[in-house]
Amino acid sequence: MRPDDWYPTDDLDVFLSHAGDFLRSRPDLHTLDLTATDGLRTGGPRVHGPDAPYFGALERDGTVRAACFQTPPYGLRVTPVTAEEADSLAVHLVGLGRPVPGVGAERDSAAAFAEAWQRYTGATAVLHDRHQLYRLGTLTAPEPLPEGRPRVAGERDRELLARWYGEFTEAVSQPGGEGGGSWADGRLAYGGVTLWEAPDGTPVAMAGRTPLVAGQIRVAHVYTPAHLRGRGYAGAVTAEISRTAREGGADEVLLFTDLANPTSNALYQRIGYRPVADFAIYDFTDADAMA
Repeated sequence: MRPDDWYPTDDLDVFLSHAGDFLRSRPDLHTLDLTATDGLRTGGPRVHGPDAPYFGALERDGTVRAACFQTPPYGLRVTPVTAEEADSLAVHLVGLGRPVPGVGAERDSAAAFAEAWQRYTGATAVLHDRHQLYRLGTLTAPEPLPEGRPRVAGERDRELLARWYGEFTEAVSQPGGEGGGSWADGRLAYGGVTLWEAPDGTPVAMAGRTPLVAGQIRVAHVYTPAHLRGRGYAGAVTAEISRTAREGGADEVLLFTDLANPTSNALYQRIGYRPVADFAIYDFTDADAMA
């Protein structure tokens, strides 16, 4: 496969005109790509920084077979690819002189690209995280539910959401990411956070969700402060936001878990989530060696 089968652009609309139907063909496997490009359409292509993004589509005989994008300073995201396709993408990006600080993709695809990138650039690939993608099957609310009730977060909760987002990203060692205030504002704009509150009205846990894109919603940023864990709040708030996502029209309700956390994996399976695929994130050290 020739590396020039990958067609690059820094124009989001051009990219989506080529690859949009392909991304929507598997909204589960392409959930991150769909929500990220939707966010770029809303916030602008340079919402994450001053450097131009990169988008690429692998097209042969008029058919898109894979897609990728990178919004600096973050790593490359790639849809599932074969080892040969990952190799051709690495050659393509080296030819463009484009530095790549890391890659996130379905497990085998990420490993194949990481191996090719090491071979062509001399960079060292370090496995940063392993995640499992789940899809909601039959929703089963936890029994018994903890005391309290759910409610959709509002403007009065902005400071709390911003603080909890920061605590969440620190707890999971999530690199980069938007600021807590920006995250809170974005979710509040469409009612994208549900809180579980104690009987006295004190919030004790939260679960966020992405907007509906291509029939899918992803539950993300489920968080309970450390001193309140073990009381069933996370399961209750996740079940509630999953229910409202489905009732709001989502054909696919998805979430990612850290494979190193057996507690969360067991929790989500108990309320009805079923595994779809494993994903991996690699960091590249000396990734600018080819620049």
